Amino acid sequence: MTHDTFLTTGRRAIRREAEALTLLENALGETFAQAVDLILSAPGRVIVSGMGKSGHIGRKIAATLASTGTPAHFVHPAEASHGDLGMVAKGDVTLVLSNSGETPELADIIAYTRRFGIPLIGVAGREGSTLLRESDVALLLPNAPEACDTGIVPTTSTTMTLALGDALAIALMEHRKFTPELFRQFHPGGKLGAQLSKVGDLMHGAAEMPVIRTGSAMSEALLTISQKGFGVVGVTGIDGKLIGIVTDGDLRRHMQGLLDLTADEVMTKSPLTISPDALAEEALALMNNSKITCLFVVDPENGGTPQGILHIHDCLRAGVA
Repeated sequence: MTHDTFLTTGRRAIRREAEALTLLENALGETFAQAVDLILSAPGRVIVSGMGKSGHIGRKIAATLASTGTPAHFVHPAEASHGDLGMVAKGDVTLVLSNSGETPELADIIAYTRRFGIPLIGVAGREGSTLLRESDVALLLPNAPEACDTGIVPTTSTTMTLALGDALAIALMEHRKFTPELFRQFHPGGKLGAQLSKVGDLMHGAAEMPVIRTGSAMSEALLTISQKGFGVVGVTGIDGKLIGIVTDGDLRRHMQGLLDLTADEVMTKSPLTISPDALAEEALALMNNSKITCLFVVDPENGGTPQGILHIHDCLRAGVA
């Protein structure tokens, strides 16, 4: 086989799956809304189950639900028949996946939900299958060919199931007004956790903050800049509010007779600041766009009194880039 053949096959597979997703979008109807309502009304968790490739997809759906504000976990149907049915309780809602709708290993978990009145959402690609007949809400996948020419490898069907799970998760998330701040609670590590860090998590506190009072001599300003190591010093008014900042640029502009001046005469008035509740990614963008290396952190609720200082290196060390 030539490289052109490989490319043709790959593109055909992706095209078939893309076409199947369009069919799924057009097929989405009232039963989807009913499934969302059923999950929202359940006081417990979403129990996701499936066998084989559907099981792999089910694990991902459970993980997506759990990370977006809908408590969920995956129960393997074979393990369920050997004691793990105890993980399914009244108040839960089950989401069971099977392309054929006739997977034998699902029989026990389906029967268990029927026996104890646990709501069942079934996802399958065969209308009238056992799973969909037994379900309280039946989500039928549209008839679409698998990506392979043999039609036997679960590809298009699993892609549609995954997309349907994502659609449920997003609908639930938006209904619950799940914010980036809440999202970070479940994603504290890695790149995503860093991007969702707040300024208050990364800033240097009051003890390390380089500040002097209004009217201070520039000799004191230079000493503070040297001691604190941020390359800047903030100037606060009598009421403690930040009124200016002295940067290296300010120093260069006032080199002539610098030590005879006060900080108020040298400083840049009304400097850029940021709230401790702002995302660190927002702070990094502000520093990059303004070509500065530090931001004083000011809580607007306390009237402008600086709470800390954030250096661009703090963001970079945390992986916010």
